[in-house]
Amino acid sequence: AGRPYSATDSSGRRQVESCMGRMGSLSLAWVGDGSGVLLVLTTFQVPLFMMHFGQSNLYRSEDYGKSFKDVTHLINHTFIHTEFGIASSPDHSGKVMLTGDVSEIGGFRLFRSKDFGMTFVPTDLPFEPHIQMLYNPGDCNTLVTLSITVLDLWLSEDFGATWRKIHDRVCLVRWGPKNSIYFTTNYNGSCNDRGMLALRKTADYGRSFKTIATRVYSFVLGGRFVFASIMTGTRMIHVSVDGGEVWNMAQLPTVNHEQFYSFLTANQDMIFMHVDDPGDSGAGTIYVSDDRGAVFSKSLERHLYTTTGSDTDFTVITSLRGVYMTSILSEDGVVETVITFDQGAKWQTLRRPQNSHCDTETSTNRPNRCRLHIHASYSTTIKMNVPMLPLSQPSAVGLILAHGSVGDAESALSPDVYVSDDGGYSWLLALKGPHHYTILDSGGLLVAVEHTDLPVNQIKFSTDEGQCWHTYNFTSNPLYISGMDSEPGSRSMDVSLWGHRNDHSKWVVITIDFRKLFTRECTEGDYIQWLAHSADPSGSNDGCVLGFRETFLRLRKDTVCWNGRDYAVTKKLSPCPCTGDDYHCDFGYYRPENSSECVEQEELKGRPLEFCLNWTTEQLQSSGYRKIPGDKCEGGFQPDRKETDLKRMCTSNALRPNSLVMMVVIVILLMSGVAGVWLVKKYVCGGRFLVHRYSVMREHVEANKIEGVDDIDPHYMETGKAQYNEDSDQDLLE
Repeated sequence: AGRPYSATDSSGRRQVESCMGRMGSLSLAWVGDGSGVLLVLTTFQVPLFMMHFGQSNLYRSEDYGKSFKDVTHLINHTFIHTEFGIASSPDHSGKVMLTGDVSEIGGFRLFRSKDFGMTFVPTDLPFEPHIQMLYNPGDCNTLVTLSITVLDLWLSEDFGATWRKIHDRVCLVRWGPKNSIYFTTNYNGSCNDRGMLALRKTADYGRSFKTIATRVYSFVLGGRFVFASIMTGTRMIHVSVDGGEVWNMAQLPTVNHEQFYSFLTANQDMIFMHVDDPGDSGAGTIYVSDDRGAVFSKSLERHLYTTTGSDTDFTVITSLRGVYMTSILSEDGVVETVITFDQGAKWQTLRRPQNSHCDTETSTNRPNRCRLHIHASYSTTIKMNVPMLPLSQPSAVGLILAHGSVGDAESALSPDVYVSDDGGYSWLLALKGPHHYTILDSGGLLVAVEHTDLPVNQIKFSTDEGQCWHTYNFTSNPLYISGMDSEPGSRSMDVSLWGHRNDHSKWVVITIDFRKLFTRECTEGDYIQWLAHSADPSGSNDGCVLGFRETFLRLRKDTVCWNGRDYAVTKKLSPCPCTGDDYHCDFGYYRPENSSECVEQEELKGRPLEFCLNWTTEQLQSSGYRKIPGDKCEGGFQPDRKETDLKRMCTSNALRPNSLVMMVVIVILLMSGVAGVWLVKKYVCGGRFLVHRYSVMREHVEANKIEGVDDIDPHYMETGKAQYNEDSDQDLLE
């Protein structure tokens, strides 16, 4: 490694340059929260015949990347597997792990640190890991992983010092709440046997197990919900809100073998689920759930979700409550961006920024189609020049940075960077061309660097939420930029750039400290009150969204000061009376385009809506509206809605293996006059899958054979494929 170089320019901005290892792969990881510790791992690997030879170098900074030390000796110059990365604990306690290959002695070695990477303790593993070590969010001393050999599940209760095998043939594993572990397994075959897996759970670190579902493909944990996609002939999602003890069949259309479900996101109140359309359309429908996760309503049709790349633009906007953004495939086959501000009750297109314009043909012939379109995952899949996805942070209220284009559809040309300071209601063209960007100082500072094939020496920054931008020459020797990074949480004032020079021989990391750009810390007079959701052009809600108003203290755009690491978002809440905006359309109803009214679906008119819940038939009487889960409105509009217990038993055959025997026993006992009700409650209701499906859907499918909706198999249950990505909100339930 080269010796760190530092300099300070006339305005006080300080940059530091470090050269690291030879070219190959580079990984960065922040350790702790506010510790200033940054670890950088470079790995160089050369394939030779049937073997790979490689070298790893580890560098450590404890001043937010301003200087680095080569600490490769702490890991005994061991080759570190890049696919396992730098595993930093989510509790910010300073724990970090690296998985090394010591094939010369026939195994793998775990390097463990409890002191922010100052020292590492080597531990030889009794297995070859298949995935990265997974921390228990509730106790980061406890870890699980899978081994390559027959996919054994291994657990450690002492931060990787010792390991014990707790199960074999495990396909997918997830940590659940309260130290629970959920996983799928297949005793009689491989993980490729779709629909033949068992979903199991342990709450005592593998000392005992409980099978909570069978005929499972995969599963997803989201919010307080557990999802399983169950398969026999057709497939359906099952949902549990009590950790798999009791399940309800989600009221969603069944899918055939060519289609899929995808869990998009969930909070403590509700679920967003995508259901693929039949055929190879690349689109489907988003459904939103009630607070039980069982009754779903249509939220958005023609939702873009490519079956080839399994990519969707669905984005959770974390800087403002209730906001989600995604893309649709319009009726004329073009991709458009839509946004919701009320958790999926209504969707709308993005307004054109005032400082950008459509081409003459669109402006003249289709002025109402001149809109902003945001580039996200789909654009990266088709190899567009989009270096970053949309960015928002909870600490930077209302701010969104994203690549986009203006026109009547999403453009294939190189996009520009747009900024919204009100959660997506209005947008501003901020920077021409694609950029890497980040949010610093809780939104008080935005930083960007151009994404180009040419070397650059300028970084851009804004202190007024993207309205005005300034440039700073951070080096006299331009750099080919590979990426930009800052400490998670957006509270830091430091940003690190990494890339290489013309010779491609070494990685170069340059860290810029913007702290001295500001002369003072912000005081009370630097903030103003801002009413969230008040930028609605209709002006109908006056900031009322999901039942209450939120008034935030936000930094004035014309002030130059820093919020500081201890800055906390300040807000005041006030309740609102209920209106139609506080309701999703109920099952069997939908909102026509450009309408706020819920109208009855034609194919369901005049049909009784019955469903099975907890082995009892319920009838729904609805005027078309169901309150949005989590909505806090009071009084006002209160539409009629009633669920009536018809006192009629209903059953599902989508049960665990022993359920068939139990059902036979129940039938015999009922025929012989024995007290069957007691047995049903005691032996069947405890932990079995319970149907929660509107019977009118089945009746209508059978009567009319709707194209693309499968008949519901009476032996039914399945779970879907979840991508191995712990920070992802999107999981495929095929």
